[in-house]
Amino acid sequence: MSAKLGVNVDHVATIRQARRTTEPDPVTAAALAELAGADGITVHLREDRRHIQERDVRILRQTVQTRLNLEMAATDDMVELALEIQPDCVTLVPERREELTTEGGLDVALHRQLIKKQVGLLRQGGICVSLFVDPDLDQLKSSHRVGAEYVEIHTGSYCAAKTAGDRANELIKVENAIRAGKKLGLGVNAGHGLTYQNIGPVVALGGVEEFNIGHSIMSRAILVGMERAVREMVELLKR
Repeated sequence: MSAKLGVNVDHVATIRQARRTTEPDPVTAAALAELAGADGITVHLREDRRHIQERDVRILRQTVQTRLNLEMAATDDMVELALEIQPDCVTLVPERREELTTEGGLDVALHRQLIKKQVGLLRQGGICVSLFVDPDLDQLKSSHRVGAEYVEIHTGSYCAAKTAGDRANELIKVENAIRAGKKLGLGVNAGHGLTYQNIGPVVALGGVEEFNIGHSIMSRAILVGMERAVREMVELLKR
C-alpha cells in the first residue's frame, strides 16, 4: 500500500498575505488538492499569523473532506484553540518568530512534562496528536513516553545535504528513525524539504504512512496548476 499525501497549503496564504487581500484562497487550494488525490490537508497556524489565519482553519474544518492536520506551536493558547476547532490531527512543531520556515524538530526530551500535558489535553479532546521530531532515538522514545500517537520525521537535513555521501548518511538516520518509531508502536509520517526530485529514496525505505509536502507542490502548482502538481506527487508515492 502506497504512502498517503498530505498537502500543505500555507504558501497559498503567504501569497495572499503579501498584499493583505483575499486571494489566492488556501481554502480553494485545499479543495483542488483533494480533488486531485490528496489524502489530507495540512496548515500551520503560526502564533504571528504570517500566512494561515484563524479564518482559514475554521473554514477548512467545515470544508475538508479528507483529513485536516493542524501544525502549531506547543503552547497553551494554541492547544485551547485546537480544542475549539477540532482538527482531525494536531502536529506539534517548534516555532521561532524570526525563522523563515520550521528549523529542526521539537525537543520533546527537553520539554517532556509540558508536552505530555498538552498531548494529554488534545487526546482527551478527541484529537490525534503527532510530534514533529528529528530522526533521533531519544526524541522518538520521548514522543512515545508523552503519549503521542504519531511522529513526523523531520527530513530537512536529508533534503539539504550537498553531497551524495551526506545524503546517504542522512537517509540512514531517517530509515533508523522509521524503524524505531514502528518498534515503539508509533505511527510514522515524514516531511520538510521534500521535492519531486528527492522524495524517491525516502519512499523506497517504506514504513512512512503519510508525507506532508507543501513548498515543492505549491511551487509547481504555480507553473502547471494544482491538479497536475498534486497528481504528479501522488504518482511518485505510488512508485
